[in-house]
Amino acid sequence: MSKKIVYIRLHHRVKVKPNQQVYLNDVAQCILPPGLEEQLDGIPIYQISQTDGRLVMIDILQVIRFIKKRVPELDINNLGENQAILEIDYASKTPHLVLVSFVWLLLFFGSGLAIMHFHEDVNMLAAHQKIYHILTSAESEHPFILQIPYSLGLGLGMILFFNRVFKKKFNNEPSPLEVEMFNYQQNLDLFTVMEGRKDEKK
Repeated sequence: MSKKIVYIRLHHRVKVKPNQQVYLNDVAQCILPPGLEEQLDGIPIYQISQTDGRLVMIDILQVIRFIKKRVPELDINNLGENQAILEIDYASKTPHLVLVSFVWLLLFFGSGLAIMHFHEDVNMLAAHQKIYHILTSAESEHPFILQIPYSLGLGLGMILFFNRVFKKKFNNEPSPLEVEMFNYQQNLDLFTVMEGRKDEKK
């Protein structure tokens, strides 16, 4: 008699609620032999508790032990990640309007000052005056015909660079900020996995 085979692919990151019971189909995509879906999916593999913090790691060995305990004769093949990270989605508090306004003003004026100091360091006014003189053979203390389009182009360039206006995106390509956030999330997940392995050894 041929052995029954189970194929498992753990999800990388899963959002769960506080005190939620986590089932096999919550943390993994499985191909099970006929008749075993209800037998395995109906039993919780983990119970979220108040002591878990914000992240919980489910290891593939934990999943294999869970399945083998109920159906020992199964042959289990893992096709993906070795860990699934459960992110507990606690209800977030509504940010205070005064705090949001303070942060917005701080970023607005801070970025504006940074741009102005950069232009002062590279002497952008002198560069515009020189370009204006080359194009028109005339002198101008404030060549607005260059400065105004340059200022508008600077803002438009930032919008195109970050590929977003509020919640609207121009195309499906990720912005540099989204790529950096993705890399940060990957490093954070790797750190969580390594810390989880240290805790298991202890």
